Amino acid sequence: MRLVDAVYARTEELLKEKCITMYKLCIEGGIPYSTLATMRNSKTVTLATVYGICQGFKISLNEFLDSSLFDEENLGD
Repeated sequence: MRLVDAVYARTEELLKEKCITMYKLCIEGGIPYSTLATMRNSKTVTLATVYGICQGFKISLNEFLDSSLFDEENLGD
């Protein structure tokens, strides 16, 4: 799985867990909606976007990355 796919999957997990919409996440995190909406088709993701996602969820980067999605054996090209 590509890193951008793991970030997108983790974002979807947290959206369901916290029962919020992607639109509300974008408002709370100061992220353009188009950035998240097109992330699945992107080749990269920036730290600023991940940070904004964390701000929107009101969690730390550590909490966001605390998922098996980011384990080394799960990431690759």
